[in-house]
Amino acid sequence: MAVNDAKKRIRFGISKKLLLSVVLMTVLICAVSTLSGYYQYQNTIRKLYNDNGYVIANIILDHIDHDKVGQYAQTWTEDEDYREIWDYLKNVEQASGAAYIYIVTVYEDQTVRYVFDSSGVPIGEYDPVSSYFDEVWAAYTKGERTDSYMVRHSPRYGYLTSSMLPVVDSSGRVVALLFVDVWMEVIISTLRGYIIKMIMYSLGILTVFGIAHWFLMRRNFIGPLMRIRENVTEFAQNGAATTVSLAEIHTKDEIQDLAQSISLMEGDIVKYIDNIQRITAEKERIGAELTIANQIQADMLPRIFPAFPDRREFDIYATMTPAKEVGGDFYDFFLLDDDRLGLVMADVSGKGVPAALFMVIAKTLIKNRAQMGGSPAEVLQYVNEQLCEGNDAELFVTVWFAILDVKTGKGVAANAGHEHPAIRRADGQYELVIYRHSPAVAVMPGMRFKEHEFELRPGDSLFVYTDGVTEATNAGNQLFGTDRMLAALNRDPGASPEAILRAVRRDIDAFVGSAPQFDDITMLGLQFMGSEGQSHG
Repeated sequence: MAVNDAKKRIRFGISKKLLLSVVLMTVLICAVSTLSGYYQYQNTIRKLYNDNGYVIANIILDHIDHDKVGQYAQTWTEDEDYREIWDYLKNVEQASGAAYIYIVTVYEDQTVRYVFDSSGVPIGEYDPVSSYFDEVWAAYTKGERTDSYMVRHSPRYGYLTSSMLPVVDSSGRVVALLFVDVWMEVIISTLRGYIIKMIMYSLGILTVFGIAHWFLMRRNFIGPLMRIRENVTEFAQNGAATTVSLAEIHTKDEIQDLAQSISLMEGDIVKYIDNIQRITAEKERIGAELTIANQIQADMLPRIFPAFPDRREFDIYATMTPAKEVGGDFYDFFLLDDDRLGLVMADVSGKGVPAALFMVIAKTLIKNRAQMGGSPAEVLQYVNEQLCEGNDAELFVTVWFAILDVKTGKGVAANAGHEHPAIRRADGQYELVIYRHSPAVAVMPGMRFKEHEFELRPGDSLFVYTDGVTEATNAGNQLFGTDRMLAALNRDPGASPEAILRAVRRDIDAFVGSAPQFDDITMLGLQFMGSEGQSHG
């Protein structure tokens, strides 16, 4: 209780937020208008002062001997003519109200040397240029008047605006720079007064507007919202009708509409709670059943490796990762007799429970019919006829089915619309075996399936897979593709089937990244050692 009371005291309610927003908005508007007027007024006055300085500077240039100035800048000695120019500059300073009038030469190390200074600085005195050196140097070296207003402040001289013109002798050479500094204190004091007045006016407007707005919002907005909050809080705690009535809210605006909508919604929520509980229980039941179905489906596939520990003629490994709880892909391998090995890789169209059920039937039919005897084409023909009966869902399955003689390495395969297998010859690399295959199983009754022969020699390897491998998609909607699959296979082509499948899966995961898995990923690898039981790869 103490913690809850503390939270209530600390909580910043909507009424305080609204009041604060009004205050902040008013302060922001006043600040923007004040600063805008400040900068506009400042720039205008600054230009007037600066232009006045240039008028004074031009008058001075018209009345002094430029060649003499150049002479003093070279000799740094005073004579009677020097004193006359200095008196003239001092008189102009006093008559015009300028702060300082001085003539200097400029050096690249950002210092100046005084030729004349009305304040009494001795000839030849050095002084660093505190700012605007680029403009000063350009005027001294190129004889150009700067376009910027040179305004500076220092504890020693205060706020000044400098007007600067080059002093050019009779030969056209810039011998010095003439500066006329004008006080800026009048601008600063005027701007301060302007800001103080604007702040006082803003505070007055803020106070009147804030009080009026507060009472208006309290009556028409905050009060009704508090009643709505109390109603919703009580309903959330009790899960039933509340004692706080919303029918008394008559603001004739969106808040009244909101109150009426909440009343209707609360009635609907009471009705929906039972349905939600029932649906949740049903979802949990289905989830538990799907978990069991996933386990049953996994148990149907051979997954104990090594699968045939007593057989040295071959090594086999396979994996299946469903995209959902249950999948439609499946693989299978089984011995038909001591010498013949059946290999199956299949992919049912669709996903989820329907595909999983179809997969169970297809897998059972293929294995049972193969164990009864017959070629791969005959087996698929039989399975096709069985699956087409009552196939109202119009599902079908792509199948690669082969029978391999593990003594001789000779095999026969039938491909019913499935992916092309990849074979690695001893000491070589994996390559796709591309040929024309038959349509998928369960597309239509009465179909015949083609066969083709192949042969594995000691050291050769076989890799079969479903389209979930090549069509794995990353966040950029790019497919993994056969080129990347072959690259993963050939990174260490002589590795064991288990290592090969894990390498392909690592490359798929790295390529896909955080993108979701859309299709089942199923792979089977076989390494053939032959009757001698030794690999030559």
